[in-house]
Amino acid sequence: MYLFGNLIYITILLINAIAILSEDRFLARINLSPSSYDPTFGQSADASVKAKIIEIIASVRTLMRIPLIVINTLIIVYELVLG
Repeated sequence: MYLFGNLIYITILLINAIAILSEDRFLARINLSPSSYDPTFGQSADASVKAKIIEIIASVRTLMRIPLIVINTLIIVYELVLG
């Protein structure tokens, strides 16, 4: 059970790290900015690794914003209460 809890913490920390990446400071500098990527509808299965990374970053930043706030709040309360 201890391993499962650590795995959850690691996953949440990695998702938080992806969610807070700055387009201006980090992503644009290494040419991974979602604004510079223009996906086409019905994109082929042989998309590049760079395109897949951009899609993952954009989707995490878009879809996980509210759930991350709730999850982080629950983890903070859990740590404060049960430490």
